[in-house]
Amino acid sequence: MIEVLPVETATLGDRSYLAHDGDVAVVIDPQRDIDRLLALAADKDVRITHVAETHVHNDYVSGGLALARATGASYLLNAADPVGFHRTPVGDGDDVDIGAQLRLRVVATPGHTFTHLTYVLEAAGQVAGVFTGGSLLYGSTGRTDLLGPKNVLPLAHAQYASAHRLARELPEPAEIFPTHGFGSFCAVTPAQGRRSTIGREKQVNPVLALAEEAYVEALIASLDAYPAYYAYMHAANTAGPADADLSAPCPADAAQLRRRIRSGEWVVDLRDRAAFAAGFVPGAYSFPLSGSFATYLGWMIPWNKPVTLLGATAEQVAEAQRELLRIGIDRPAGAATGTPEDWAGGRPLQSLRLAAFADLAAAARGVKGRPAVLDVRRRLEWRQSHIVGAVHIPLHELPGRCGEIPSGEVWVHCGSGYRSAVAASMLMARGRSVVSIDDDFGNATAAGLPVARS
Repeated sequence: MIEVLPVETATLGDRSYLAHDGDVAVVIDPQRDIDRLLALAADKDVRITHVAETHVHNDYVSGGLALARATGASYLLNAADPVGFHRTPVGDGDDVDIGAQLRLRVVATPGHTFTHLTYVLEAAGQVAGVFTGGSLLYGSTGRTDLLGPKNVLPLAHAQYASAHRLARELPEPAEIFPTHGFGSFCAVTPAQGRRSTIGREKQVNPVLALAEEAYVEALIASLDAYPAYYAYMHAANTAGPADADLSAPCPADAAQLRRRIRSGEWVVDLRDRAAFAAGFVPGAYSFPLSGSFATYLGWMIPWNKPVTLLGATAEQVAEAQRELLRIGIDRPAGAATGTPEDWAGGRPLQSLRLAAFADLAAAARGVKGRPAVLDVRRRLEWRQSHIVGAVHIPLHELPGRCGEIPSGEVWVHCGSGYRSAVAASMLMARGRSVVSIDDDFGNATAAGLPVARS
């Protein structure tokens, strides 16, 4: 029996896959923390003989090279990709035998990148799965702007042609297994559903339903900002990433934390928003270990800036460390566990007021003129709808645009509360008086706030 097992990295919005026949296995697009895949192979009692990359990734550091070295597997990568390590070069039309029963057929599907590949897994002459990476996703496709503005249009047209090639050459019942689309900024839009087939995509995917120019126009209109750390992933993956080091960071005491904050290093509080708001070390930033923790921290932090992690438990710190390792932040400068009182060393804590959109509406009715409102959502979210009179500064632009925020108390909001807590902690570290709206933006209209819609 052929089995395809997804290994989900929900916080980055990606999937890796282990496909096996009960004896040997191939892994597609592994994340850097390969221990998960090694454990899965051991649990299934199969040998990993091949590791395959659909493309050189821009949203995470690959674990492919490390996994191939650890298992002795062949490492499949497009022959056209200039890499600084030994690999098994493959290209369009190649067939790779995986043991006695499985075969990978290599299909060139440029679009997300120029050298993007899709792998068609076959057993007994039948398609057992199609690993589409950042090409054909569930109801979407991979974005085409990660290689610079001049490449957006040619890659968009290539993405269209690649999707139609897959739809033309593969049987409709063939199940597809994309890497991106589950929250990753590598996708144009989020996935529709949790599984799909070629036949279903013909019915629901814009790339297969629209004419080429209409698809290209819609794709380009959907592109928004992507995380700043993406700029460093391609170089790391072509050079050959170092093996992962998940050993515990050095402990940091209260005096060290104060020195690091004063010197401009990042001290990051991993607790949830409510816990942070109740009391935190002055100068610490709130990046709760939930949702897209690594994405937003990697987006905001100046690259190579030392970061120290504050967690309620050692397990919380270890989880954050694993998340950061995946995007190339290899070794935290230090870590501390316990309570904010422990971290402050007897010095006063700060607190942050959390509110709802109804509270903002009440505040607007209670004073002459509305309170200053800061919207830290992304550009496309703002264009869709926003509170009339709000100042719009996307979270990733906040550090360089704080001077645009009106003086006095500011109410900051995003779509659900995560980004507003991050922004509020950064503003408080700069001495601002802040209220963080911990609420779903859909409640703004119900609260009676004036909302403009495109």
